[in-house]
Amino acid sequence: MADFTDALDDRLQAFIAEQAIFFVATAPRQGRINLSPKGMDTLRCLGPRRVAYLDFTGSGNETAAHLRDDGRLTLMLCSFGTKPLILRLYGRGSIVRPRDAAWAELGGHFEMQPGVRQIVVLDIESVQTSCGYAVPRYELREERETLTRWADKKGPDGIAEYQRRHNVTSIDGLPTGLLVGEPDDTDETDS
Repeated sequence: MADFTDALDDRLQAFIAEQAIFFVATAPRQGRINLSPKGMDTLRCLGPRRVAYLDFTGSGNETAAHLRDDGRLTLMLCSFGTKPLILRLYGRGSIVRPRDAAWAELGGHFEMQPGVRQIVVLDIESVQTSCGYAVPRYELREERETLTRWADKKGPDGIAEYQRRHNVTSIDGLPTGLLVGEPDDTDETDS
């Protein structure tokens, strides 16, 4: 059975803090739906109706493009331990980049690492919990260090070049807003 509420209580905030993996789903008005796993201890509760996660340079930047186009964002977490639970957070997302005024405040919630690209903020409109009885039990062995080593090896200039080549448009051709002066560039932090 699913239960809905409009905010995270202390129990759900504690559950979020315990999770090593979460999933992010976005979609543009037209085009492909994106679903991505995230880890590396990057998700933070900023209050009962707001969460944010640190986003790293990757093979694409679908989340940023979809949020610019449509704004809808869903995060899902599920327990792989002894107490089953699935938690979905629905709402409106925005992107905060190092060039944005909000970066100084939001960035303080995270341990910065090589390859950081942006912070994704979710303003929660609805919270859903469900049983998770069919989710198998798993144990975390360790975090992967591959992305951090890759970013260290590339260095800041190499990361910037990689982002220019691979992160400025979505797979459907939508702009991500990563570069200053990009078509339809808006300051998402003012909303």
